[in-house]
Amino acid sequence: MKYRKLGRTGLDVSVICLGTMTWGEQNTEAEAHEQMDYALDQGVNFFDTAELYPVPPKAETQGRTEDYIGTWFKARGNREKVILATKAVGPSDATYFRDNGETAKMTAAHLNEAVDKSLKRLQTDYIDLYQLHWPERSTNFFGKLGYQHQADEETTPLQETLEALSDLVKAGKIRHVGLSNESAWGTMKYLELSEKLGLPRMASVQNPYSLLNRSYEVGLAEVSVREDCGLLAYSPLGMGMLSGKYLGGKMPEGSRFSLFDRFKRYNTEVAYQITEKYVALANKHGLDPAQMALAFVNDRPFVTANIIGATTMEQLKSNIGSIDIELSDDILNSIEDIHNEHPYPCP
Repeated sequence: MKYRKLGRTGLDVSVICLGTMTWGEQNTEAEAHEQMDYALDQGVNFFDTAELYPVPPKAETQGRTEDYIGTWFKARGNREKVILATKAVGPSDATYFRDNGETAKMTAAHLNEAVDKSLKRLQTDYIDLYQLHWPERSTNFFGKLGYQHQADEETTPLQETLEALSDLVKAGKIRHVGLSNESAWGTMKYLELSEKLGLPRMASVQNPYSLLNRSYEVGLAEVSVREDCGLLAYSPLGMGMLSGKYLGGKMPEGSRFSLFDRFKRYNTEVAYQITEKYVALANKHGLDPAQMALAFVNDRPFVTANIIGATTMEQLKSNIGSIDIELSDDILNSIEDIHNEHPYPCP
């Protein structure tokens, strides 16, 4: 395994991060424990989860993923071996996250409630990296393009949110803080507030990044490098699309696209067209398409960690194995040629 610094925290995290969002929906508790056992044995010391999980989110399953991690910690007694990241949800139509039935916000009261519930489910007394799952304000995330400013929007001031997180750090409940589905402006604003007011510094940005979605490279990649606030790349396989398993009209039993109608971001005609080219490139060079796609993400200088997710042990072993793949200049040049044909097929 390879390791990189998590921002300026001093923590060394594995470049491969174990994603968990299928646990409790597509994976059982036993399967989740098996995945964690294997990943840790392979040197993966970085696990990412969220109070929202599993996905798709439902009131009856919410928090189950964190529950599974908690029972694993209790059974194995190895909490200190894992750098654990989780997230607080932002506003949505769902009202089951907070006890008062309000939509979740980034206020001190809501963040305190979220942290305490996560700690209980995770059966731990601290979280290594606590992330804001998406902004409270209206901006571009979850594939939204074409920014439209809402001048009269009432949201929690970023300073108030950062001060609330600071209090949680002082209380020992969280060690470090990070962002998710955030913009370049939001990231820089939080970093500015940290420097100006002596508040906790954002260590990372968890945004989508893959051969099908390289939008992070515009604006945010520079922020990550210059500000030591690296990318935690999620959906590095475009929800499995880049493995090639959906090509040719295939719809594997138990796959995400076969089970759920909500996942449209990577299930588009243009995604199939571009994926065919990447799969052909991998086959030409004798590479597994999924491993080639993951190796590309692993190698980016602005990436701190690549969040992989698997529903089978075969997938998990292959994904973790991508850390040993080095792409030649010929392959990288060919990837750029394909990218330039259609830069952002799945923003």
